[in-house]
Amino acid sequence: MKRFVRENGLALGFGLIFVLALVGQSFAGHAAFNDEQVSAQLEPIGYLAYVTSSSFAADVAENWQSEYLQFFLYIGATIWLVQRGSPESKELGDEGPQSDAEQRVGRYAGPDSPRSAAAEGLRQVLYSNSLLIAMGTIFVLSWLAQSVAGVAAFDEQQITDLERPVTWAEYLLEPDFWNRTLQNWQSEFLAVGSMVALSIYLRQRGSPESKPVGASHAQTGT
Repeated sequence: MKRFVRENGLALGFGLIFVLALVGQSFAGHAAFNDEQVSAQLEPIGYLAYVTSSSFAADVAENWQSEYLQFFLYIGATIWLVQRGSPESKELGDEGPQSDAEQRVGRYAGPDSPRSAAAEGLRQVLYSNSLLIAMGTIFVLSWLAQSVAGVAAFDEQQITDLERPVTWAEYLLEPDFWNRTLQNWQSEFLAVGSMVALSIYLRQRGSPESKPVGASHAQTGT
C-alpha cells in the first residue's frame, strides 16, 4: 500500500483535494441557494435535493468543461506553436508531430513501447492522438452536461419569475449561458498564458514544470 501511494502520489493527492473541494462547494452552494430561496420568499430545500438539482450540476459542469477545454487547446497548440525560453514548449524548430523515429512508433517502437504504438494504420493513428481525443471528448460531454443542466436551472428561474421557459436551442443563445461559459474560458486562457510566460524568467526548484534554477532564460523545452 505504501508503495502504491508513493508511486501514485500526484494523482491521489489531486484526487483527494478534488473531492474535498467538490464537497465544500456543495455545502457552500446549498447555503447560498437557500439564501436566495428565502429572499424570494420560497421554501429552502434539503442538501440531497440540492446536490441532485440542475443548479448544482450546471455549476459543476461549467467548471469541468473549461478545464478540459484548456488542456485540449494546450495539448493541440504545443504540437505546432513554440515559445522561446519556456519549459512548457518544445525546442524551436521541433514544431509538428515529429518523425516516427522520434516518436518511437511503427518499426521504431521498442520492446517496452505500448502495443498500439507498434501497430500500423488506424490503431496507431488513434493511439498517437488519444490524449487529445480524450480531452476533447470530455470537454464536449461536460459542455453538453452544462448546457442541459443550465437550461433546466434557467427555466426554473423563468417559471419562478412568471416568465416563459426556453428550449435547449434557445438557451444556447441566451446571455446567461455565454456569461457562465466565457467567464470560465477567459480565466483558463489567462492562467495558461501566464504559466508559459512566467516560466521563462521565474523558477521553482524541484518542479518539473520549471527549468533548473540556473538555466538560461533563453533555454527552451528543458
